[in-house]
Amino acid sequence: MPGTIRVFVAALDDAVVGSVMAGYDGHRGWINYLAVAPSCQSGGIGALLMRHAEHRLRSVGCPKVNLQVRTTNAAAAGFYRAIGFLEDDVISFGKRLVDDTAAEADGDQRPAVG
Repeated sequence: MPGTIRVFVAALDDAVVGSVMAGYDGHRGWINYLAVAPSCQSGGIGALLMRHAEHRLRSVGCPKVNLQVRTTNAAAAGFYRAIGFLEDDVISFGKRLVDDTAAEADGDQRPAVG
């Protein structure tokens, strides 16, 4: 799995109700875009998806998994703490490679990322 990204999906009655993207670069694993349908939140689907992603990462030798949560997303931070994640003493840097302010001005709203 090093150098790859996997998407795991949860389905209920033939409908997708959750998904998570997990990647491993050979050094650390990353979790991106965990999502659960609003009607299914607090039902354990997010925790199940995370356990599955962690299992798959562990099975290929991944020693640690990282993820990022916006400082304003208290619900997501609480969820990750509840399933065993701890805050690392790091600074997260980012750099925009495209100017998407025009799209935002036109009302193109990107989904919030946990």
